[in-house]
Amino acid sequence: MVQIHWPPTYDRSYVPEPGSEYWNSQAETMAPAEREALILGNLGHQVRYAYENSAFYREFWGDAGTDPSNIKSLDDFRQLPILTKDHLRQEQEAHPPFGRYLCVPRERVMRIHGTSGTTGNPTLFGIGEDDWDRIAEAHARILWSAGLRPDDMVIVTSVFSAYIGSWGALLGAERLGAMCFPFGAGAPEQTERAVDWIGYVKPTALYGTPSYALYLAATARRMGIDPRKDFNIRLMFFSGEPGASIPSTRKEIEETFGCHVVDMGSMAEMTPWMTNSGCRHLKRGMHLWNDIVYAEMLDPDTKAPTPPGTEGVPVYTHLERTSQPMIRYWSGDLARWDIEPCACGRTYPTLPDGLSGRVDDMIIVRGQSIFPSKIEDILRSMPEFGGEFRLIVDREQGRMDSLTVQVEVVSEVYPGKSNGSEDSTLAERRFADELRRAIGVGLKVELKPEGEFERTQFKARRIIDKRSY
Repeated sequence: MVQIHWPPTYDRSYVPEPGSEYWNSQAETMAPAEREALILGNLGHQVRYAYENSAFYREFWGDAGTDPSNIKSLDDFRQLPILTKDHLRQEQEAHPPFGRYLCVPRERVMRIHGTSGTTGNPTLFGIGEDDWDRIAEAHARILWSAGLRPDDMVIVTSVFSAYIGSWGALLGAERLGAMCFPFGAGAPEQTERAVDWIGYVKPTALYGTPSYALYLAATARRMGIDPRKDFNIRLMFFSGEPGASIPSTRKEIEETFGCHVVDMGSMAEMTPWMTNSGCRHLKRGMHLWNDIVYAEMLDPDTKAPTPPGTEGVPVYTHLERTSQPMIRYWSGDLARWDIEPCACGRTYPTLPDGLSGRVDDMIIVRGQSIFPSKIEDILRSMPEFGGEFRLIVDREQGRMDSLTVQVEVVSEVYPGKSNGSEDSTLAERRFADELRRAIGVGLKVELKPEGEFERTQFKARRIIDKRSY
């Protein structure tokens, strides 16, 4: 049933029949206008709750031009200022450890998670027990749409640490009733052990990142194991990188493992609620689960709403979080959104191409905006590609920006590079031509031997920007 009380509570014993398409058919197939009315009601509850329980939000919304305790329309809601990572960092530095946007007493915090702090001070997340239950329900609902069922066994191959994504996937799969194997990642030789365990216990589903799936496959082959023939994985669901909606990357993973790939997306400040997810019918892209986490699509410059069919930055708002709600949180991602029918019958807006990438990850070279995901799609579609790449952006004094794409190539091509063989020369030229055509910028290609670049057990880091500003 659709919840009508706020904050919602859920029946932990409920699980649909295995043949059901939906976890909650009423909510998932609701007419968009009816869903918008439900969302507006929950937005009003969530904003009023934060206003009454958070000194931070009362201060942050002081000049909003609307009454946070009485949101009556989406126009009212849009008058609230946009929240950014810098706001959260500054608030937690001033009021450690959680900041004043923690809306429950500290003694009600059950779990603490946080960001790594690799690009600044870490951000801490306090999660209450009632929120943990709602997270489980939301994740189970989304995993059901991906095709996960109670008779599946899920191996979770991402880091179990302060990073919260692994925990959300585990929690949702457990709530759904699937058998769970929280294997983790990151320790020396752990991927070799993962190959052994996957071959032994035969999980049917895997959660991690696209980069890790490809690393797992390469490790298995090195150990004499064929991931398609010797494993039993029918479903892989990913978050943390845009790769699962990149056509060539998705195709490579599906062909390598003989599985179906589902793309999912969120961010540390919103997780472990999953904001966007594919379903078992989508060939790429993701639905926006707007009745769990509300997403506005805003112009990256003007912050005005963007119409269907255009690109925007998702700005997220929790609809059922009591412990540390994010309201109008700027994701920094970029995506095209639309309202398109899906064979699943769900009536949510969709990101047809998934997330293009973080605005922060976008590089601008001679006026052109370039996402690593676009380059990855081109490279993985070419038979000479050896599995990894790096983007080197530089600027010589008094000259324009330069882009060098360092590309691993298969051994049949690389050995002749030193003596300028025809194979390597043709490959280099073909990479350069295809990339220039795709991104519209002149560039240099450097061929590297297969295995030159370190494989990741988490998120791939592929940009090296040497420019000084």
